[in-house]
Amino acid sequence: MTQSNRYQGYEAIEFDRPLEGVLRLTLNKPERMNALDSRGHAELADVWREIDTDPDVSVVVLRGAGRAFSAGGDFTMLKEMTDDFNVRARVWRESRDLVYNIINCSKPIVSAIHGPAVGAGLVAALLADISIAAKTARIVDGHTKLGVAPGDHAAIVWPLLCGMAKAKYHLMLCEPLNGEQAEALGLVSLSVEDDALQEKALEVAQKLANGAPAALRWTKYALNNWLRQAGPIFDTSLALEFMGFGGPEAQEGLAALLEKRAPKFSQRTPI
Repeated sequence: MTQSNRYQGYEAIEFDRPLEGVLRLTLNKPERMNALDSRGHAELADVWREIDTDPDVSVVVLRGAGRAFSAGGDFTMLKEMTDDFNVRARVWRESRDLVYNIINCSKPIVSAIHGPAVGAGLVAALLADISIAAKTARIVDGHTKLGVAPGDHAAIVWPLLCGMAKAKYHLMLCEPLNGEQAEALGLVSLSVEDDALQEKALEVAQKLANGAPAALRWTKYALNNWLRQAGPIFDTSLALEFMGFGGPEAQEGLAALLEKRAPKFSQRTPI
């Protein structure tokens, strides 16, 4: 595939090359706070395979356009998931691929997190090799408030980054973190002032792009074996999440979001 058309056809992601060897991905639906519809979710899952084979990319920077990094999946896709098994099965596969494709992408990834960071966007942000958050960023995993288990990345990476006690607290209660709090817990690599975020991300990317590529890629590969060995944990959590999307709690959780009210979950469950 020629360099000119390698990244053509993407709708939710914009590509540019701000530095030699650096490919920057911008989640580019600012009017929807970069919420991912079905097309955007598939693109974010698949793009890492393309990047992995691109000989002109040494480092990736991932950011969001406008006032948010990403508001997660959009309501239309979530509603389709609660109603249609085939949609759930497709999105389950994409969610699996998103995590494993990022873990297995050989190129170092730097995320620049600002504003709300939720859902699939947060998956990519926290699985990045170097995660940089603006101090006012709002990081939250809201799965249980939606009525499903936190599948995607959370069960494997949150306990590793910030410890089991803090992971359970934030994942079970959906308690948000700003950038400073996330850095203090070890959930992100670094937090910076809001107006310094993009410059810092490029500074880090430049250092990586100037480094020894084989050594950096082998380092990433070796360290990510911590995540690979947690594959059964991830697969279980993702299966439980998507089982939940077919149940009554997800229906109530989504209805509460749409109606902008607190969910009222029945406390009777066979689980």
